[in-house]
Amino acid sequence: MKLLQVSNGNVELSVEVSGEGPTLLLLHGWPDTAALWSEMVPDFVANGFRVAAPDLRGCGRSSKPTDTASYKMSELVGDVACIVDALGDEPVTLVGHDWGAALAWSAATYLPQRVSSLVALSVGHPSSFYSAGIEQQMRSWYMMLFSQDGLGEAFLRRNDYEALRRWSGHPRADEVIERLERDGQMSAHLRWYRANVPLNAFVVDPPVLPLLEVPALGVWSGGDFALTERQMKQSGPYCGRGFTYVRLEGAGHWMTLEVPHDVSREILNFLGLLAQGS
Repeated sequence: MKLLQVSNGNVELSVEVSGEGPTLLLLHGWPDTAALWSEMVPDFVANGFRVAAPDLRGCGRSSKPTDTASYKMSELVGDVACIVDALGDEPVTLVGHDWGAALAWSAATYLPQRVSSLVALSVGHPSSFYSAGIEQQMRSWYMMLFSQDGLGEAFLRRNDYEALRRWSGHPRADEVIERLERDGQMSAHLRWYRANVPLNAFVVDPPVLPLLEVPALGVWSGGDFALTERQMKQSGPYCGRGFTYVRLEGAGHWMTLEVPHDVSREILNFLGLLAQGS
């Protein structure tokens, strides 16, 4: 594994690169870093792929701007473009989880020349997510809390990080908590919510994006506490090159840590079918 430093203006992004072959660009979500993919990277490398796993803006070893506007989705898509350009001339497969999936949907939509296919884990297409009904809105209550300066931090720290330990059930809670308390990472992570989730998000019309023009795979886990199956399963109408849906059992929201090899298998199966059809 080598560490690649990529610049987007005054933001420096740290990217772990392993293996050789067609490139998978893995985008983590909240409250994670490139470490989210540690169990899956060897699976992809062993199957002939190059894997690039960045610490995204505000996270881990990458720059942590202190202004909320720096975390708008357009800025995050710009980061993806700079990473892809730094990796070479060939389009990449984007694989995203949680906020990384939301970013992957947007990046694949607006950078089709840089993306060959998309894998979204847990989070469906933005239009599908915001139109998924009252059950999804109720599960997303915390997004409104996280979008408020100070309240999100206080909620997460309350009762020795009970929310991360018990409510979300993050498998690496101690490691995540220790990292969030370094270098302003707690607030930096939450700026993703503050820049992209307005208070009226669930009472206005869903966002309208251009039709996605790359093949897409959506994977949802049956034990996800934060996301409904509907918001993933109904992503198909927004995908102009086909949408494959897979439901995984025996895992919660953190499928990449709970059943990593099952997730790798589904992604490799999807990519294998695409290669056969090309």
